[in-house]
Amino acid sequence: MNDPRLAIRGTGLFDGNTAHVGPAMILVESGRITDVDLTGAPPPEDAVVADLGDVTLLPGLIDAHTHLVFDPDGNTEHQMVHDDDSVLLDRMRGHAARALRAGITTVRDLGDRGYLALTLRDEVAGGGFGPHIVAAGPPITRTGGHCWYLGGEADGADQAIAAVAARADRGADLVKIMATGGMSTAGSNPRGTQYDLPELQAVTRAARDRGLPVVAHAHAAAGIADAVAAGAHSIEHCTFMTPAGVGLDPKTVDAIAAAGVFVGCTVARPRDDMPEAVLSTIAPYWANHAYMHSHGVRVVCCTDAGINPHKPHDVLPRDVVYFASQVTGAREALISVTSLAAESCGLAHRKGRLAPGYDADILAIAGDPLRDIAAILDVRAVYREGRQVVGAAVGGRPVPR
Repeated sequence: MNDPRLAIRGTGLFDGNTAHVGPAMILVESGRITDVDLTGAPPPEDAVVADLGDVTLLPGLIDAHTHLVFDPDGNTEHQMVHDDDSVLLDRMRGHAARALRAGITTVRDLGDRGYLALTLRDEVAGGGFGPHIVAAGPPITRTGGHCWYLGGEADGADQAIAAVAARADRGADLVKIMATGGMSTAGSNPRGTQYDLPELQAVTRAARDRGLPVVAHAHAAAGIADAVAAGAHSIEHCTFMTPAGVGLDPKTVDAIAAAGVFVGCTVARPRDDMPEAVLSTIAPYWANHAYMHSHGVRVVCCTDAGINPHKPHDVLPRDVVYFASQVTGAREALISVTSLAAESCGLAHRKGRLAPGYDADILAIAGDPLRDIAAILDVRAVYREGRQVVGAAVGGRPVPR
């Protein structure tokens, strides 16, 4: 038996691209949006009405770079090496629930251990509590390379191609490769590459043959250029590190824009406790992302949730507020975590917009986020495929907390 038709009402709406001030009503049936009314018309007589009062309705947020397996308050390497799958999976369930309660209705998991994000993805799809999950499985990395402890080590083109096949066979939604070193693995060099151009090309060809996009982690400028040349779908971090510091290669930026490659801007805020080597990269990092955005690059605000205590799994709303102040302004920042993020995750046909035919993933917030994007922090209700998961109960149905 299908749920009754639902009419969700607010006083404003952002549809993933355009804002509307005034009465807004979203009609939902069987988890999908059937109509969006902005005329102030009364709800259908047969609908269950959720009148949320003075709120803005917008698409559920999409975090295009998370690690559900990472405990922000734990020792990542120790946990990944020593914790049982059952312990990790239970922890991941809590992380996923925390994200959903913040209005993050979709996450793209870009690195787990043992394909646990795929397990959780399927569990949630079967009715478990959590956001929609797009999952890469263990990232491909060099032996002893960045995030080696996730189990995705592969050296050379042949092993990397075999790793792609393994992920496709397990049902991964995409392939993640560590094109360069990273900052959070002892002994890893973020200014250096881990794979050369022919190896990256071999990976993207193998992934393309299996219908999978490739997302490349890349801090080093040389690795960024190689990832673009190899045909990566998205480049995460895109820091433009060199042995001399953080710079910018305008030719590479032009190539990214021309190819339509997405850039995952994992929000980094300066902190007093940051090592100087990291702190010195923050200002040029933001200058580079602002430059890329202004030169036509599709920059997606995302979090890298889980990597440290400053990155809990509900951090995206706070991060997008900071992103707006550094890169885009409010409207384009909201686009970045709704419709643009959906496109980057391969979900533009069903996520990231409030429009007929789309999943009824809906966030209701107090205030107008285009006037003050910090309004996104004041969550009043969250719907996941038409079912309310945060807010006052509707139609007598209890809401999980």
